Amino acid sequence: MQLGTRWPIGGEVPDRVPAAVVSAVNDIESELTGTDTSQWRWTLTWLEGRPIVDLDDGTVIRYDDVSDVALVAHRDDPEDDD
Repeated sequence: MQLGTRWPIGGEVPDRVPAAVVSAVNDIESELTGTDTSQWRWTLTWLEGRPIVDLDDGTVIRYDDVSDVALVAHRDDPEDDD
């Protein structure tokens, strides 16, 4: 795993991130209106050349490069509980 970078909510997503992931980041941020996210950050890491983007609230975005889609898991998703 390789650490990429961190950026604040509403900040510029790094250039190397695929468009599907950028779209997912934008969608999630648009759902957060009315929530104090002033201290929240996104963290970008790379695993086997694919981006994983984590939000401080536990939301995780993974990229499926075969299908060119972003897969979003929220902290409260029941299927994420092991």
